Amino acid sequence: MEVIIFFIAHWYLSLFTQSFFHHRYSAHRQFTMNKFWEEVFHTLSYIFQGASYLSPRTYGIMHRQHHAYADTERDVHSPKFDDNLFKMMWKTKKVYNNMNTMEDTIEDKWKKNLPGIGKLEKLAESRLVRLMWIVAYSVFYYIYVPSDMLYLWALLPINFVMGPFHGVIINWFAHKVGYRNYKVPDTSTNLWPWDLIMWGEGLHNNHHKFGASASFAQKWWEFDPMIIPINIMHTLGIIKKAKDGKSRSY
Repeated sequence: MEVIIFFIAHWYLSLFTQSFFHHRYSAHRQFTMNKFWEEVFHTLSYIFQGASYLSPRTYGIMHRQHHAYADTERDVHSPKFDDNLFKMMWKTKKVYNNMNTMEDTIEDKWKKNLPGIGKLEKLAESRLVRLMWIVAYSVFYYIYVPSDMLYLWALLPINFVMGPFHGVIINWFAHKVGYRNYKVPDTSTNLWPWDLIMWGEGLHNNHHKFGASASFAQKWWEFDPMIIPINIMHTLGIIKKAKDGKSRSY
């Protein structure tokens, strides 16, 4: 039971930071926050993502380019140009690593209003720290997986790559299956109701049509769970949504 609770918590908390902080804040600036809260959510991203920590800065650059070049040969991750999802994941990993080490070669237009690079980011990206997280997850499983439920060990590799695992669900399946509300110049689709376990990220076609909207739900029967914490934090003054509900859409 402890392992199942841990896996579910890791799934939703890791995805929350990726959706709220990396995607909707860093990449799209659908809302703003001061430097204190930026550091708070960056720290939470490190804790919740653990071994699969993603730099919110590099993520922002990659995602902006994805929107600008969606499903073209310049797209950083498009299922149109990869034979399988594992090949796409590996390609995305190489692009991410190159951007991390060669940011100076990237045009300034992609880097506008991104979170800065600090000590935490450099620490979290180190191979030693990632290995420490992997060891910690493994020890937890070793302690809490019952002898009659050894199949639970199959979940452990997902903990190791939780961030990329979430990414491939959207970047592959939300361009392969699902329905479309809007005709856009790419293959994006919506995965309702599966987006409920993806913090609303599965409403991908809606998002590609209205990239600046803080809520990804567009039809009355669709629901974006992330809009609830966004509205609560806006009310509490932690973040500030754009008055017209719009920000830069890349």
